[in-house]
Amino acid sequence: MNRLDRFFEITARGSTIAAEVRGGLVTFIAMAYIIVLNPIILSGAADVAGNKLGFAQVSATTSLAAGVMTILFGLFARMPFAFAAGLGINSFLATTVVGTTTWPEAMGLVVINGLIIVALAATGLRRLVFDAVPMQLKLAITAGIGLFIMFIGLVDSGFISSTGLPSPPVGLGGGGHGSISTVPTVVFVFTLLVTGILVVRRVRGGILIGLVAGTVVAVIIEAIWHLGSATHRPGGWTLSVPTLSGSPFAPPDLSLVALTHLKCARMGGSLTHLKCARGRRVCRLGQQ
Repeated sequence: MNRLDRFFEITARGSTIAAEVRGGLVTFIAMAYIIVLNPIILSGAADVAGNKLGFAQVSATTSLAAGVMTILFGLFARMPFAFAAGLGINSFLATTVVGTTTWPEAMGLVVINGLIIVALAATGLRRLVFDAVPMQLKLAITAGIGLFIMFIGLVDSGFISSTGLPSPPVGLGGGGHGSISTVPTVVFVFTLLVTGILVVRRVRGGILIGLVAGTVVAVIIEAIWHLGSATHRPGGWTLSVPTLSGSPFAPPDLSLVALTHLKCARMGGSLTHLKCARGRRVCRLGQQ
C-alpha cells in the first residue's frame, strides 16, 4: 500500500486509498451506461453495403478501449481520470457518415480523427484553437450536439419519424402515422422519466439505473407479447429486439478491434489505398 501511495501521490494530494476506491466505483457507475448506449447507437445503423455491427462486439470494444485508456492515463499521468466513448461523434458517425461508407472505412476516419486530435494536443494548437472560439459559439455547439442526440433518441424510440415530405419533414409516431401510443414508445417515456428523476435527485449511477430498469421492462414485455421488430410488424421495436439469448457469461468478442479500411482520393492522380486489417501489425500502402 505504501508503494501504491507513493507512486500515485495519494496522500500528498490530500486523499486516501479508501477515498480513491470509492471515487473510482462512483465514476464507473456514473459512466457505465456507455457500455450499453454506445452499442445501441452504433449497431442500429447500416452502412452503404447494408452491413451492421454486432451489439456484443461493439460493447466489448467499447469496454476494452475505455479500460485500456483509463489504465494508461493512470499509470503515465498518475491522475484519477476515466475515459470512455462520447455521445457526439458516435451519433454523427452512425447517422451521417456510415450511410455513405462501409463500417471499416468509417472506423478508418475515426482513427485519422484521433491522430489529428493527438497532434493538436501535443503541439499546443488545440488550446489555441479552443481559446480562439468565442464562448457564445462554444455554448451553441454544446447545445446543438445535445439537441442532435435528443432528436436521434426521439426517432429511435418511435416518438417521431420522417414523413418523406418537404413540409413537415417529421411527424409524430414511428411510421409517420401520428400515434405515439405504441408499447416501445411507452417504454421509452418510462425510461426517460425514471432516469430524469434519478439524475435530478442526484442518485449515484442514476443514468445506469434508469437504463437497466428500462431494459428489464422491455425484456419482460417482449417475453410476454412478442412484439418483434418494427420492420416486420407495426408497433414493434425500432432498434434491436430486447430478448435474452445465449449464456449471460461469455468471453468478449473483440473481432472489431483494429478493423479499419480507408480510401483517400488524390486530386488529379490515382487512388491511394490504405488498409489496416485485423491481425496485422503493419498497414499496407499502395496505388490503385
